[in-house]
Amino acid sequence: MFFRILRWTGLTLLAGITLLLASSCTMLGLNYASLDVGNKQAAVPALEIDRLMTPEGRAEAMKMLEDTLYGPWPQGLPVSVGDWRIINPDYLDGRGTLEEIDITIGRGDGARTFQLVAAFPAAALANPLVLSQTFSSNCATFPGEAVMSEDGDPCTARDFGPVASFIVTQLFGEYIAEAPVGLYFDAGFVYASFHAGDFIPDSTQLAPKAMAELGADVNPTSTLMAWGYAFSAAMDVLEDDPRVATNHTSVMGHSRHGKAALLATIWDPRIEAVIAHQSGFAGAALSRSPTGERLERMAETYPHWLAPDAQKYGDDPSLLPFDQHLVLALIAPRRLFLGNARRDVWSDPNSSYRAALAASAMWEAYGRPGLNDNGMRSFNPTDGIVWWMRAGGHSVVDNDIPAFIAFLQARPMPEGLSSAIELPMADGAR
Repeated sequence: MFFRILRWTGLTLLAGITLLLASSCTMLGLNYASLDVGNKQAAVPALEIDRLMTPEGRAEAMKMLEDTLYGPWPQGLPVSVGDWRIINPDYLDGRGTLEEIDITIGRGDGARTFQLVAAFPAAALANPLVLSQTFSSNCATFPGEAVMSEDGDPCTARDFGPVASFIVTQLFGEYIAEAPVGLYFDAGFVYASFHAGDFIPDSTQLAPKAMAELGADVNPTSTLMAWGYAFSAAMDVLEDDPRVATNHTSVMGHSRHGKAALLATIWDPRIEAVIAHQSGFAGAALSRSPTGERLERMAETYPHWLAPDAQKYGDDPSLLPFDQHLVLALIAPRRLFLGNARRDVWSDPNSSYRAALAASAMWEAYGRPGLNDNGMRSFNPTDGIVWWMRAGGHSVVDNDIPAFIAFLQARPMPEGLSSAIELPMADGAR
């Protein structure tokens, strides 16, 4: 019996290591990210700040993103919702309730349904919101709770067995799956999340078909844009709930979901702040950077993340009419958190910092603080662009959560400031 357990543990460990090495998004860092930007090229092309501050210029920039890397934002794609189901009325020993709701995106046979799970603090109204996408199913995010599993039945256990769970958390951090809801409750936040793969599978084979069959006049052609739209669909639900403060809403994502969070924030003006943690290429990292994963490899390994024609830009990023500092700039003057780790060279913190440096002028043009000039070791949660660099690799660890919360608790911009941007969809995301 002992040898069988030992053999199973060894096989699980080997499988975990093999998966790690096979996945370009989770490569182990063997080197440190450079903290020197003076010897590297600044982000190009230069931003046309005055033009971007006009409705026409902003719309042109968003169209460039659609026509190159991300495909169309599926404006008009139908969203319907069910009713909240109370999963646990005494969640976390009575500190709040845990509830679940079905969200369906699309029409006809191709429409897809996923579950949004929300933890609401007890005896309070209009709490600030943090909305997250997760890698794992809701069973792993809320272990021990009877939220709906991927097979449509209430969860009875974690997705992972105890050995695999230990390996996953050791490799990718304590909070790569389970959500630290108690810490968000301590800070007075509603925490809500959903498994993005329940909407559009994170699969080169399955994702294109799922998106093509959603049944709208304009369907998404990249999972990043589809997942971004799912953020917006969840906002439809939460903004109508009196327990949510609609002027203090934030979205959060790690890695590929950090990329999706950036896109959602650009297209949905209801989002007040965004945490893009280690978002890497097609996120905050410059496409023209030769360091780390690089756009070329990402487009080859995960072609479904991007629009079908994006590979040509991976092969030659100089063909892009923009770089990722434009993506960041389109979030201004709302607040942006860029999370990084010193050994996460794969996500290229150095070029992300250069992108933030170039985008900072957009915040300043709105009269808001942008990125402070104290370098990559500094952390000021009240900045317009908040830079977070910690030790370690590509993961979500316990050190990250206080930084996230400090950013989320920092005073939001004055009410009404976001209306200074005449967004093309000023009356809502759809």
